[in-house]
Amino acid sequence: MSWVLGVDSGGSGLRIALGSASSGGDGVTTVATTVSAEPVRTGPSGIDAHHLLGQLLPAARELLARAGADPLVTGSLSAVTVGAAGMATLGDGLRAELPVALERALGVGRLALAADAVTGYAGALGQRPGAVVAAGTGMIALGTDLTRWHRADGWGHLLGDCGGGAWIGRAGLEAALRAHDGRRGGSPVLLSRMEAVFGPASELPGLLYPRTDRPAVLASFAPEVARCADLDPVAKDILSAAARQIAEAAAAVCPTGSTGEVALTGGLFKLGDPLLVPLRAELAEQLPRATTVSPAGDPLAGALLIAAALATDSLRLPRDPRLLDVPTQRHR
Repeated sequence: MSWVLGVDSGGSGLRIALGSASSGGDGVTTVATTVSAEPVRTGPSGIDAHHLLGQLLPAARELLARAGADPLVTGSLSAVTVGAAGMATLGDGLRAELPVALERALGVGRLALAADAVTGYAGALGQRPGAVVAAGTGMIALGTDLTRWHRADGWGHLLGDCGGGAWIGRAGLEAALRAHDGRRGGSPVLLSRMEAVFGPASELPGLLYPRTDRPAVLASFAPEVARCADLDPVAKDILSAAARQIAEAAAAVCPTGSTGEVALTGGLFKLGDPLLVPLRAELAEQLPRATTVSPAGDPLAGALLIAAALATDSLRLPRDPRLLDVPTQRHR
């Protein structure tokens, strides 16, 4: 049996799955999973490889043992994919240390290091051309024609993430403060909701600006904007504008002339119809030949799928030194 390991590292911790790969690369069965609630640290050199390995290696041995494999036998694992938030910009330490460390500790000969957007893509669409929009607090779109990756936005709440949760929440709070000031474009409805959630308007800057988690605080108001959309035209317009921004990002990365699929992933879409109805209309207008689909799986499933494709020599997703690096093949 060909055992493969998928890893999803993000702000909420580390998720690891053991799977068995079948020939063809698109077939992988999840056998066992484990979770560490401790997020991998970042330091001066980026994502801390030693901290990740300190959690990954014991977990991998435990999962192999639970599956009936001998974790001490070199080569028990055929391939590993590590997907991590920040891999594109903070992954130099992982790229330098993980190939040798995993080969020494587990005998792994095949390794892929992927940005979480790529594992999200693989989980949603597998190895098919198309586009995936991942939206939560932030927003990023990733697409491929299986030749190269195309990315749009994901620039953070100060420079972009247009249409994401922080973007919607900030727009809603701005409309509330406009109403408080008596300026045009304000929403008394959103002002009432803002004061119910955060307290008096005059205290909001003092509550928000010192926070290190400002994007999450802004995004926490997005559901309030959605709840007001049926009754308040300002809230409705904010969500329509968000839908337009998200569709524009999807159109920017979708393969030219694509008749393929666009998948929407992430917690933002739990806002439901107030966002999804205008978004479907925008996607139909901007990508009339594409089909919007539900994601098949999450980023952990995507990491496992990429590992299975590596193990069976069937990886069709394009390599990229920042987004999807396969160092064990690069150095052969």
